Amino acid sequence: MGKGHRQGRLGEEIKKIISDLLLKGLKDPRLSAMISVTAVEVTSDGSYATVFLSVLGANPAEETAEQQQQEVLDAMQQAKGFIRREISHRIKLRHAPDLIFKIDKSMEYGRHISKIIDDLDIRHDEDNDGEE
Repeated sequence: MGKGHRQGRLGEEIKKIISDLLLKGLKDPRLSAMISVTAVEVTSDGSYATVFLSVLGANPAEETAEQQQQEVLDAMQQAKGFIRREISHRIKLRHAPDLIFKIDKSMEYGRHISKIIDDLDIRHDEDNDGEE
């Protein structure tokens, strides 16, 4: 139980550092979009950290949104060494975890589920109107 707590704290610290670097430290033009670090999951041995990113302001239905997300992933992958070095310095770790960047699809999934529920409500209302 104690091990999970340490990974949670480490994940939160990594999340803060990467968020700060996105605001102030990374100057890649591909990172000009509004990017949010939604979560960081650290493995039990601390050797890997999966960083979930959300690219805000893009319409998820458009093909350009996927291109923009891929550009963000490419830019983060290219800056991985710098980010690991910053994490190592700021948290005072002997070995900074290897970073794996992924796009967080939970917001898109939530919108999809909300749309399904709204569609069901509309159909239910239409069915009730026909009975009166």
